[in-house]
Amino acid sequence: MTASASCPSDPASAPEVRTAAGVLRGTWEAGRAVFRGVPFAEPPVGALRFAAPRPVHGWEGVRAAESYGPPPPQAGLFGMDELAKETAGDDWLTVNVWSPDPAVGAGLPVMVWIPGGGYVFGTSGLPEYDGGRLASGGVVVVTLNYRLGAEGFAQIDGAPANRGLLDQVAALQWVHDNIRAFGGDPDRVTVFGQSAGGGSVAALLAVPGAAGLFRRAVAQSVPGTYFSPELAADIAAACAAEVGVRPTAAELSGVSPSRLSAAGDAVAARIGRWKDRWGPITQRAIPFAPVVDGDVLPATPWQALAGGAGRGVDLLVGHTRDEHRLFSLIDGVLGRVTQEQADTALHALAPGPDGARRYREAFPAAGPEELYELVNADWLFRMPTLHLAQAHTAAGGRTHLYELTWPAPGLGGALGACHGLDVPLVFGNLSDGGPAMLIGGTPSPEAEELSARMRAAWTAFAADGDPGWPAYDVERRLVRLFDTRPAVAAYPEEASRQLWQHHGFPALPLTGPAADRSESPGRDT
Repeated sequence: MTASASCPSDPASAPEVRTAAGVLRGTWEAGRAVFRGVPFAEPPVGALRFAAPRPVHGWEGVRAAESYGPPPPQAGLFGMDELAKETAGDDWLTVNVWSPDPAVGAGLPVMVWIPGGGYVFGTSGLPEYDGGRLASGGVVVVTLNYRLGAEGFAQIDGAPANRGLLDQVAALQWVHDNIRAFGGDPDRVTVFGQSAGGGSVAALLAVPGAAGLFRRAVAQSVPGTYFSPELAADIAAACAAEVGVRPTAAELSGVSPSRLSAAGDAVAARIGRWKDRWGPITQRAIPFAPVVDGDVLPATPWQALAGGAGRGVDLLVGHTRDEHRLFSLIDGVLGRVTQEQADTALHALAPGPDGARRYREAFPAAGPEELYELVNADWLFRMPTLHLAQAHTAAGGRTHLYELTWPAPGLGGALGACHGLDVPLVFGNLSDGGPAMLIGGTPSPEAEELSARMRAAWTAFAADGDPGWPAYDVERRLVRLFDTRPAVAAYPEEASRQLWQHHGFPALPLTGPAADRSESPGRDT
């Protein structure tokens, strides 16, 4: 699998590479070879719907790789469902590659990005994930698509669990088998992702099928939501009832992907009615997540890492300071959180039977809004991320921890160091794409400098496992603080760390009686 003689000095000659499936022709962009919409598996439709991904068939001749593949079916958030409908085709399982020059064959480090989006929306073709600027740091950048929502994560009879994770494993296998043709080293692969992408990275550390496919991992803002099979099956039953069928692969295969996505949206919109069965996920409307099924994902990431899984994988992990503030804005409660809302969140999310009281004692000066923000941020992102670092470190793995504390200047500066701010900073796309709004208008020199520091840390970590600050240990707890003036200091969220230190983040259970599977199709569960 080799590159053609095409080179950036001859822009009229498009770059070509030969992969296991056939020859690809890409484009030159800013001196880098770019290949978009490259299939790594057969389209998961028809007879392959709800199946594990199948290797892509080869092709004759030269295949153009100039446009992103179509997004997988999307939830109706931020207009993502309409974006998916506007893009024809069902070749959802594709990758995109940015390479300094495939013809050089330098064996460059490889960074494989898993997009986030709550496991229900997101696609590698969004402008914020353009890998060109990151690749300029001397790495090959790969971004991928995977099945989302019910297509990828619903626990349904007659289908393997965690199809979205299986898609990610298949993409990593494609990288392992083909990346030399793009100038990358298959033995120096770093998988990285944020939010649901970070949760996927954490899961892949525990997935036996992913072992050996990456040497390093970067998990940004890891969500703590991993479902038990019972909880996931009950949610799947509610989604199936929305479209009048039973939660089986055979019956759901007759439902169009867009209609099934809409059913997931309908369940999410009314998720509060199931709070007695589904527990804390109803606080944040999280209907899909990786399932600890005992096979594809044998244990939660924290359990797996504590037991030594991924010990040989270098881990860079971190979160933002104000993880939940963006969600408060989206929910319309920013600056308007009531005492009742704070109390509800504390009782639903704080760890232990007296968690609400302990939060108030730990933060005596905090009002309702601060307590609401803290417990939501700690439960969903900050403490799961910290515990991942601690579990990996305690088992003998090399871990580096960071916290992004630089306040976002966009939207009037009201969001602080919010969820998602790290995405434009890491990719260097400070003016393009949704998250760039957090940076504001024209990026300031301060933003450009911070982005350059983060890109340098990420690419250095991909190259040799050292992002530029000391490894984390459970005694000193040193972390890199990314701000206007970077610093290395003890982990700053000490009060939260102590509140959560004995919480194990188990798979979320079904907390009430399961839905009656004998109910007639379409009956409200």
